[in-house]
Parts: sequence; structure tokens; C-alpha cells
Amino acid sequence: MHRFANPTRFLKIATAVQPWMAAITILLFAVGLYMSFFTAPPDYQQGESVRIMYVHVPAAWMGMFCYAAMAIASAVALIWKHPLADVAAKSTAPVGAAFTFLSLATGSLWGKPMWGTWWVWDARLTSMLILLFLYIGYMALQGAFDDRARGAKASAILALVGAVNLPIIKFSVDWWNTLHQPASVIKMGGPSIHPDMLWPLLIMAVAFKTYYVWVLLVRIRQELTANKVRILRLKQVHGG
Repeated sequence: MHRFANPTRFLKIATAVQPWMAAITILLFAVGLYMSFFTAPPDYQQGESVRIMYVHVPAAWMGMFCYAAMAIASAVALIWKHPLADVAAKSTAPVGAAFTFLSLATGSLWGKPMWGTWWVWDARLTSMLILLFLYIGYMALQGAFDDRARGAKASAILALVGAVNLPIIKFSVDWWNTLHQPASVIKMGGPSIHPDMLWPLLIMAVAFKTYYVWVLLVRIRQELTANKVRILRLKQVHGG
């Protein structure tokens, strides 16, 4: 891991990988969206409303995945002082927040015709809303201190504490009698969803994942450039 700690080396790798990630993401989204809207069958109960699933479910998975990545990067930054870990965590936060908001919004759009309401204080929905608040809290703490190091440390601690929410989200439908339907893809015994629906869902999930990597590389490069500019300005101010 420390092999990539050098920002110059990381930027060289990111510059080479970024166009490939962009191309793979566009290709996967094209295939995934085509299958989701044109080849996947409607559900026998939900009808055409089931197509929201192809955006909603990958977005929910990515909301949790990004938070896990942010918590791991925060732990690495706190324990090993890895120079890029804090940048990676900071760059992940708005992306994860966007995925979480998208999952809540699409879930609400699906809930109205299926449940008859835009929102219920269901265990899964409530824990996802808490996840969004954790992202917002993390980003707020990053900018709440004049000392950037203190802001980074406080937000990293929040990221680690908030990781407790991840298993609650995952198992909320098993632990409590909830309105949200139980897991049908990631569960013991394998997926219970029909392959005609499963494949578009999995392709969309991979597309969301490669999109995250693509955007993360862009955001880290921007953050490293901003840090360089900030250091140069400080040197000018202090006559260095």
C-alpha cells in the first residue's frame, strides 16, 4: 500500500487508468440500461415499476460500499498516516452521499405506487437516511476547523464510529419485522431473483462501481492539485 503513497507515483497511475475506467463505465451503463429497459421482463406483481430496481439497488449498494471504503481509508489515515488515505476518504464522501440520496429518492418513487406512500419510518429506510446524515456530518466536519489536520481527524473518527450503521442497514430486514422486502440477491443460498432480471442488475452494479473508481480518481487528482496550490501560496505568504 505504501508503494502508492507517493502522490507523484499515484498521479502517474491515475492518469493512465482514468480513461480506461471512463470507457468501461460508459460501455457498462449502455449495456446495463438497455437490458434494464428493453430485455428484462416486467415483474408479475410490480409490473414496469420493477425497472426502478436497476438504479435503486446498485445505488443503495454503492452508498454502503463508499461508506465502508471511507471508513477503511480513515482508519489507514489515523493509524498509519498514509498521505493519500485522508484524500481518498474526503474524495469518497460526496460520491457516497450522492449514491445514498439516489437510493432514497428512487426508493421513494417506487414506494408510492407499491406501498401507497412516499416514506415510512421503516428500519431499512431509516438506517439509510442515517447513512446520508453521516456523510453530511463527515463533510461538515472536514470544513468546520481552521486547522485542516484537526478537521480531518474529527471526520475520520466520525467515519469509523458511523461504520456501525452498515451491518444495521444490511440486516435490518432480518432483525426487525420491516415493511421493506428481504434481501433477494446477497443472501445465504444464493440469489432468488430470475436470471433475466439478475444479469441487468449485476451489470448496472458493476457500472456503478467503475463509475465510482473513475470519479474517485478525478477527485483525488483535483484534491492533490489544490493541495499543491495551497502549499505554494503559503510559501509565497511566508516568503519561502
